[in-house]
Amino acid sequence: MFYRKITDWDDAYANGANIPGGERWPQAWVEPARAYRERLAAEGRAELDVAYGEGARNRFDLFRPEGKPAGLVVFIHGGFWLKLDKSFWSHLAAGAVDSGYAVAMPSYTLCPENTISGITAEIGLAVTAAAERIDGPLLLTGHSAGGHLATRMACTDSPLPAPVRARLRHVLSISGVHDLRPMMRTAMNEGLKIDEREALAESPALLSPLPDLRLTCWAGASERGEFLRQNALLANVWTGLGAVTAVVEEPDRHHFDVIDGLADSQHQMVRCLLTA
Repeated sequence: MFYRKITDWDDAYANGANIPGGERWPQAWVEPARAYRERLAAEGRAELDVAYGEGARNRFDLFRPEGKPAGLVVFIHGGFWLKLDKSFWSHLAAGAVDSGYAVAMPSYTLCPENTISGITAEIGLAVTAAAERIDGPLLLTGHSAGGHLATRMACTDSPLPAPVRARLRHVLSISGVHDLRPMMRTAMNEGLKIDEREALAESPALLSPLPDLRLTCWAGASERGEFLRQNALLANVWTGLGAVTAVVEEPDRHHFDVIDGLADSQHQMVRCLLTA
């Protein structure tokens, strides 16, 4: 038996400062993302900046496979709801696209201009708009804050309309933050502005999953303890609420390189995501 108390919540959620060479990210994603986006656009297999709402950031990129898509994957980016956009991640569509799926990657209005609940609503619009363009099963994934947003779509009060919910086959949350209450204790909350009411309403771990949901919570085994705890937490809770869940801690991966597997159609992460 051991007891543990976190006294420095900023450090508990600090990634770059606790990863050797962590300062390389997010810049390390920029060039591979740009190259992939431009290649698929040149091949006529990319629709860029598709509007799904009225906001300046209410846009998604859609990458298509060769031939008719087998279904739709939506990847939701992270950045603690405060930073980054869809342009950093385009290359991560490659694994699913090479496997015959279309991949949508939305941006969303960031905090503090937005709230977490407002971002949830925007992602609901983005997923719905992408689903109108691509038929077949729907698979959701996201990284960090994006993992929160992907799982938020799979709650019983999801903003997704019933026909879109019915297509949902699998949610893969990568290093997701599923309980927002610890965020209230970080300096980031100056921008996030999460209060108790919002935390209770927007934390998937405090909500119920859609019926017959399949959920995989995936993190790098070398991540901060809080991300590993959050990773296991949602699967544990939702198992007790009837979901089919799995927890993966990928060896020798940290918070930034754990998503690299999405770019490789043969990687276990992609195979897991697409096994609906």
